Amino acid sequence: MAEISYIQVTRDCNLNCIICSNPPTGCRLEFDQAKKEVEALVKRKCDGVILTGGEPTLYPQLPDLIRYCLAQGVFPRIITNGQKIADMEYLKLLKDAGLRHLHLSVYSCRPEIQEKITKHKGSFDNLERSLNNLNVLGDITVNVNTVINAYNADHLSKTVRWLLEHYPFINHFVFNNLDPLMNRAAENPDVIPRLNDFELELHEALSLLQRNGKTFRVESVPLCYLTDFEDASTETRKIVKQENRTTYFLDQRGEFSQDHWYYKKGACCSICSLNTICAGLYAMGQGFEEKELYPVFIDPENIIKKIQGEL
Repeated sequence: MAEISYIQVTRDCNLNCIICSNPPTGCRLEFDQAKKEVEALVKRKCDGVILTGGEPTLYPQLPDLIRYCLAQGVFPRIITNGQKIADMEYLKLLKDAGLRHLHLSVYSCRPEIQEKITKHKGSFDNLERSLNNLNVLGDITVNVNTVINAYNADHLSKTVRWLLEHYPFINHFVFNNLDPLMNRAAENPDVIPRLNDFELELHEALSLLQRNGKTFRVESVPLCYLTDFEDASTETRKIVKQENRTTYFLDQRGEFSQDHWYYKKGACCSICSLNTICAGLYAMGQGFEEKELYPVFIDPENIIKKIQGEL
């Protein structure tokens, strides 16, 4: 099975998002060390690497690192906020280096919400320019990453509808429930959603994507809030497939390998039929509450078979 790892190349950023999990520290990965990290991925037989940050487009050697990854047989991607690739010439520079896939962070179809979250007036306009540039340039596939938070929880499906209507070339979507323990979210507790704040909107968003033939994943959402779409849970897929994930952080964590995908469980989880394949609730008692959980009673075998490709 394919293994994808992550390397933080910089902790610089050109936005100031109130939900940021890795805010600026001034750290930047030396290029020689970056090459060593790529070589380590080759030894582990990783198929690909996601270059992240901070904002990786602020890393001066990003085009060179993309070329180096390809020369080593490791397929490179980036996660970007879309501000710098609003410049077509810079986007062409990345494409010429060999970039063929990126993850674009999109928080909302509403300019005022996108700009409230990023704390940058003009961030929505830059996002639209980036999407238009990607459409015109072509040959770079795009995933959309959306962090679910209190400010976009009530219109997730509207953001999906906007993207489907205006940017149909996007084929894959990832929804990450907010990490309430990380840095700026801890400083801005008003950004933390309740699970039932987004349950219906997330279901409608996933239904829209399914009807339009798009693929999707959801992270840090317990299965009791993923009715009909349990097989889309990133953690459940990794539990079933027994996968791990390695990330090189530019802080005290250093190289971190994760092979355990279970979070905290509530008392009701013990009677839930999906208990063994559900990760549970991340940050329970520290942002999300046990009382939000409830047991479900459906056959887990069909979910497992979907993940294994048997259905």
